This record gives sequence, C-alpha cells and structure tokens, in this order.
Amino acid sequence: MLEELLQWDHELFLYLNGLGTPSWDTFWQFISHKLSAIPLYVFLLLLSYRKYGLKKTVVLVISVALLITVSDQLSNFFKYGVGRLRPCHDPELMDVMRLVKSRCGGKFSYFSAHAANSFALAVFFGQILTSQFKGIAPLLLLWACFVAYSRVYIGVHFPLDVLTGALLGSLFGWLFSKLFIFSLRKFSL
Repeated sequence: MLEELLQWDHELFLYLNGLGTPSWDTFWQFISHKLSAIPLYVFLLLLSYRKYGLKKTVVLVISVALLITVSDQLSNFFKYGVGRLRPCHDPELMDVMRLVKSRCGGKFSYFSAHAANSFALAVFFGQILTSQFKGIAPLLLLWACFVAYSRVYIGVHFPLDVLTGALLGSLFGWLFSKLFIFSLRKFSL
C-alpha cells in the first residue's frame, strides 16, 4: 500500500514537474521564493492594524511568529525523522526531472515547510479577517496553493510533501486563529 502510494507520488511529480516550460520558470521561482510574499505580509499587517488597532496587532504579530515557528520546526522534525529524499536528490528521478532552481536545497523533503507556512498564514488571516474583509480567505488560499505547487514545479518537493504541508499548515493556522481570538477575549485586549 505504501509502496503504491509512493509510486503514484513519483508519477504525479514527474507529470506535474514535466508540465513546466522555460517561459514560466522565472514566475514559479518568484512565487517559491520566501521573500516574494513580503508585500502580502505587509498588506495583511495593515488590514490587521485597521481591524484591531495597535495593541491587538502586537498580539497578532506574536501569534504569527509562534505559528510560523511551530509549523516550520515541525516540518524540520519530520524531514529528518522520515528522511525522504527530495526529488532532485533521488537517484531514480534526478536525471528525468526538471530542476528549475540553481541548486536543490536540503537533502530531505517530507513535508514542505513552504506549503505548511503559506497555508498556516492563509488560514490564520482568513479566519481573523474574513468578517471585515469579505473574500480575503479564498484569495489567501489561492496564494497558498500557488506557493505549494511552485515547490513541485521547481523540482524540490513531491505532491504528497506539499499536500501534507498544506493540511498541517491549515490545521495550525486554524488552531492559532482560535487561540488568538481566545487571548483577545480572555485578556480583554
């Protein structure tokens, strides 16, 4: 069963990764780069400040910092614990796949921190801002999907890596949004 799932994951990876073309490579590398979302983060911070004011926004920033720390560190724990090679380090795939980046990155891939962090932020901000800013949640989830797909496109993660990251990131984003709202009520901020 696990062997079949991993085989399916390899085949889906090769299919999705093979859809890439040089004319789109720069776009997907940009989406995948962690600094490309800084304008989005600044925008979300401004919306949060507009909705919550300074004191609550400081609590929000602390919550987001903890959220990303938990999501990112859990990903690292799994990467080294599971030890699944990145596609670009896998001897069976490295000669038949497209590596769009100039280098492969770390040795292990399961699960994608990029996917986990982007979905964690999308769900967190979607939960806390949607009442005042209608339609923001689907846009944030679309952005997270682009980030997750970009990891397969550029050749550094398998589809199951990004799917697991998306699911766990979404769970943590939802949980931290509830904790943030609870803390605002509990401490009358």
